[in-house]
Amino acid sequence: MQKSVAKPFAADAATSNPLGASAAQRYGQLFLLVLAAGAIYPILYLRQVYQTTMLDVFHIDNEQLGYLYSVLGIVFFLCYLPSGWLADRVAPRLLICFSLIGTGALGLWYSTSPAFPVLMVIFCCWGLTTGLTFWASVLKRVRMIAGANEQGRFFGLLDGGRGLVEALLATIALALFAAATSGGRGEAAGLRHVIYLYSFTCIALGALMSLFKDQAAQAAASEEGQAEDGETRSSLLRDLATLASIPQLWLVAAVVFCGYQIFWATYSFSAYLQQGELHMSVVAAGMVTTLKLWMRPLGGIGGGYLGDRFSNVRVLIVAMFLAVLGLIGLILLPALRNMALLGAVVLFIGLMTYAIRGLYWTLLDHCAIPMRITGLAIGMVSLIGYSSDIFLPLVNGYITQHYAGMLGYQIYFAYVAAIGALGGVAALALKRMTHSKTV
Repeated sequence: MQKSVAKPFAADAATSNPLGASAAQRYGQLFLLVLAAGAIYPILYLRQVYQTTMLDVFHIDNEQLGYLYSVLGIVFFLCYLPSGWLADRVAPRLLICFSLIGTGALGLWYSTSPAFPVLMVIFCCWGLTTGLTFWASVLKRVRMIAGANEQGRFFGLLDGGRGLVEALLATIALALFAAATSGGRGEAAGLRHVIYLYSFTCIALGALMSLFKDQAAQAAASEEGQAEDGETRSSLLRDLATLASIPQLWLVAAVVFCGYQIFWATYSFSAYLQQGELHMSVVAAGMVTTLKLWMRPLGGIGGGYLGDRFSNVRVLIVAMFLAVLGLIGLILLPALRNMALLGAVVLFIGLMTYAIRGLYWTLLDHCAIPMRITGLAIGMVSLIGYSSDIFLPLVNGYITQHYAGMLGYQIYFAYVAAIGALGGVAALALKRMTHSKTV
């Protein structure tokens, strides 16, 4: 089923030997992209493990934390289309190196525990270094180096591999945090050590990647240059009109929009486990959520391989509805006071969430997008799909601030579960649409 659906739409996206690169070269490039993607984002989202500590150290409340992430989301939103345009015109290696070093440098500023207005500036700048110059260039590069029958595998390896990097760093970070707090230096010192770890890792990776040449990127640039000798470059408006005329692309955007909100729910697991009668310590809740990060390699890579085997869209549909059931379980299970079962549900939701993230960009193969505007397509889908970065932090902050304790998080998880179900319906519609085009 997968082969009959994907090949007609993937023919322009990839071949059996993309850009003339060997398998070793392509997997080597993927490895570097995995390291970059795994190192750059965790420092922005320390709240998924250290939210309570962040509130204390930075002297802010839940609503102010929501403002920080809403500002980050606004910058992301404004950068998605320019990011796609930039990825079609600038060497990815240069963009990625700049992003890593810039993000790490901002992290060192962040480690000084600045006042709230300065935190707003830092989060705005993070939106530029991880959105404008990083996001679309990484996704376009993966789509270009993956073969026609490897899209699920490569995107799964990207998300699962970056999850492995994140989990390794998170485990080291939690050990540093626990050592600082148990040694009597306090949570502020522990959080500072965590930020140092992520900041210096980003800077080191950025410096390392600057030493490598992206051979596939050079080949792509050469091919594009030869093509442009015989024809004029299409205008931006014309390219946007081309993308807007593809109905499948709108469904992909809807799937990403809903699936990303399920992922956003995982940021609140640590704080949820510390509420009410659950009342886990920061370290204990951090251990559960760090174990959840270890589900990313399993979910991302496993989901990608299953997608190539059975159908990317079919596996994604199953994962979305199972994640919704998991969120419902997370709402109801605290009444049983079974911490082991609750922890298992957290891990299960993590597994399904990371399978979703590993698969939803493979849906581009169902959209017949020319490779020359793939970056723009990624930017367009991201503009819609990740727009929840703007309002979801505000929703989360308002609900948890005005409905104190466990109830606020349960209301929030119920909302995300409903959105996730709508995403599953959108994926079903995409599956039916692409199936009808092949029969």
